[in-house]
Amino acid sequence: MGKEAFSKIKLLKIWEILKQDSDENNPLTTNQIIDRLGASGIVCDRRTLYQDISALNSYGYEVVCRKGQHSNCYYVLDRNFDVPELRILIDAVQAASFISPKKTEELTDKIAALGGSYRADILKKNIVEFNTTKHSNEHIYYTVNTIEDAILAEKKIAFQYFDLNERHERVFRKNGEKYKANPVAMVFSNDNYYLICYHDNHDNITTYRIDRMLNAEMLSDEINTKARPKALSISKHRKQAFSMFGGEIQTVRFEADRDMLDVIFDKFGEDMSITSLGTDKISFSAEVQISPMFFGWCCSFGGRIKIVSPNIVQKKLKDYISGIMLQYVVKREECK
Repeated sequence: MGKEAFSKIKLLKIWEILKQDSDENNPLTTNQIIDRLGASGIVCDRRTLYQDISALNSYGYEVVCRKGQHSNCYYVLDRNFDVPELRILIDAVQAASFISPKKTEELTDKIAALGGSYRADILKKNIVEFNTTKHSNEHIYYTVNTIEDAILAEKKIAFQYFDLNERHERVFRKNGEKYKANPVAMVFSNDNYYLICYHDNHDNITTYRIDRMLNAEMLSDEINTKARPKALSISKHRKQAFSMFGGEIQTVRFEADRDMLDVIFDKFGEDMSITSLGTDKISFSAEVQISPMFFGWCCSFGGRIKIVSPNIVQKKLKDYISGIMLQYVVKREECK
């Protein structure tokens, strides 16, 4: 190896050591850096180390020097992520149910390592394990990668889709025959990861849980461009759908208690137009997809949110409630 090539490798190794193993609270001494270089088979002395660090700084790789009584100390201050940002990412991974336990551990280690070795230890010691039910599909990374490639290449995808039975066994829909779809986007909602897509023979958006997909593949067929909605439509779909259950879109008018404003803004957006009905009541309208999950959402607040119109949606809600009540009606035969 030539002298110039060796010098470049040494510079890269010094930067790698400082980037990974130092920060403002844990600087490395001259001897520590020389020892680490030696462990990698790179010979370096104090004089050349000073020159190398000076060279790194001149090329824009900022290394801070803290002068000591007996030895200088060095560290890298700037990082791509700070601790609060890494904490948010780790907590999001821990809370996401669609990431399997094995992948959760692997991804947590990778995120923590972005903060350097010292910060990684701190972050991993303070991990909060959420009481989240994790799914067991280890193929989700490959499925996500396939979908992402297909979206970028504007190609259709095919995949198998399954449910779990009472014995925790996979039961494939359509007897294992593959679904074919035009992928539009992937959306995280209610602790699950969903594929939003269009089928050539459907007019409406369809959603699938990605953790229920297997053997996804990108097809050579070009995506149906007529089926691709504008980017704004994805945001609109998330506001209209409840737990990603689709249905017929209706403009529904509601009345609600004033203290429900946070719930309304969280669901429909802070730009929602609100009309005051006095000190305690408000009124608003929203486009929603009518589904059992929508009715369940309405009922979850008791009498604090009320559907005012249209009448057909009111009737469907009454039928939904009546159907539930019938399950709890005690028949005479059961009393005998």
